[in-house]
Amino acid sequence: MAGLLDTLHTFTTEEWAIRALIASSMVGITCGVLGCFIVLRNMALIGDALSHAILPGVVVAFMIVGYSTLGFFVGASIAGLITAIGITWIQNNVKTKNDAAIGIVFTAMFSIGVMGISQISREDGVHLDVKDFLFGQILGISNEDIYLTAFVTVYVIISIIVFYRYLFVSTFQSVIAETMGISVKVIHYFLMLLLSFAVVSSLQTVGVILVVAMLITPASTALLLSDRLNRVLVIAGLVGFLSAVIGMILADYFETTPGPAMAITAAMIYLIAVFFAPKKGLLFSFFRKRKLQLKIELEDTLKQALKLHEKGNLVFQNLFEKLGFKSGRLKGHLKTLGTNGLIITNKNSLQLTEDGIDEAKKLVRAHRLWETYLVQQIGLTEEQIHEDAEKYEHLLTDELLDEVDEKLGFPSMDPHGSPIPSKKGIPANPLNKLAMNQKATIAQKQNDSQISSELWQLGLLPGAVFSIVKKEEDIVEIIYNEKTIRIPKGLAKRINVEN
Repeated sequence: MAGLLDTLHTFTTEEWAIRALIASSMVGITCGVLGCFIVLRNMALIGDALSHAILPGVVVAFMIVGYSTLGFFVGASIAGLITAIGITWIQNNVKTKNDAAIGIVFTAMFSIGVMGISQISREDGVHLDVKDFLFGQILGISNEDIYLTAFVTVYVIISIIVFYRYLFVSTFQSVIAETMGISVKVIHYFLMLLLSFAVVSSLQTVGVILVVAMLITPASTALLLSDRLNRVLVIAGLVGFLSAVIGMILADYFETTPGPAMAITAAMIYLIAVFFAPKKGLLFSFFRKRKLQLKIELEDTLKQALKLHEKGNLVFQNLFEKLGFKSGRLKGHLKTLGTNGLIITNKNSLQLTEDGIDEAKKLVRAHRLWETYLVQQIGLTEEQIHEDAEKYEHLLTDELLDEVDEKLGFPSMDPHGSPIPSKKGIPANPLNKLAMNQKATIAQKQNDSQISSELWQLGLLPGAVFSIVKKEEDIVEIIYNEKTIRIPKGLAKRINVEN
């Protein structure tokens, strides 16, 4: 603990440590924010390519202006753009795989850079070590490096804010972007320019090799934590900042190299998100799957109980044999269903409540409607549909089932000849199921008094004979006593009629 406190004291008092901390935190923010677009565009390999391909630009800049941070920045940026243009040209004009084109260009550029550094390093008085560019040398960072990094950070953030709409549209819907008059190609090259700037600003902190980790890992972490791009950008910048700061502190504490420590820190934060992210984390995904599995087993238990109830032999042993669950697990499910007021357990005998019968019929309705849909609309055979219907009956919403029911013309039988239960509150023969010009009679008995009241207001009494004249999306029109009556579709679904 004392050693960690000494490290923290160093980073708050020593000038070199403060400079290193400021530079690395800015690099973390820049790479984190920019990395979101790199990951979303599936350009991780291009980011890796640019980080290596800037070396020739560094060499040429050194040959022209000597050891100059600004010279390295200009040279590396030019090399990055040349690389991006070369990769894009090969991908568009040569019959070469996209990833192969990236590999060809960046390995050639990187090799030229390594050869150039090796050659000029042999001259007397030249202190240009390839390892410094590959792995960074943050402890030797200068004020000029900090100014350059600050410029790149501010420029990248302002660019993303100003061109956010263009970046957003071209990232997710390139075709729509083109129709809006946005040049996807220009946005692509602009992004490559920003990426080159980020790589150059990272030379002294993490080096050209590990800059890929700072571009990809914080962005990937943010995408696990949110689905909204504006929030993803903020989270990625924060993760990049924390990775850089914590990595620097740990590197000093364990007396290791800062660049790899930052990359490892970013990876550890990513692993935490992998397990604990609220929506996409493995832990929460596990609990969601367990919850869904429990829901499915409870519904299967209820559905099988209805089938046995209809046959008059609903006892524990028969239900146990039908489901195949372990005895203890089935007893637990029955206890849950009992707590929910769906089933009554009395030693070996079981009894479905009225609510339990209604819930079970909803499942049977979903199963048989989906089987009917698969046969009539998809063209599957009766032998192919059962397993699929067993799976989806637990996932179909009431709204979707109503749409399927209407699309199928409100069928009364499934492909196997079994009756399809009506929706609760919906009569077996509702008005909206009648065909055009079909005559029918308002039934004496309706499901509730509210429907009878609404019919009375429309002038329709039990025994009234009418015919359908028009069916629209929201309205059903009928003729009664030579008078046209418009009935809302929601009400038409609940009116019980007799043919």
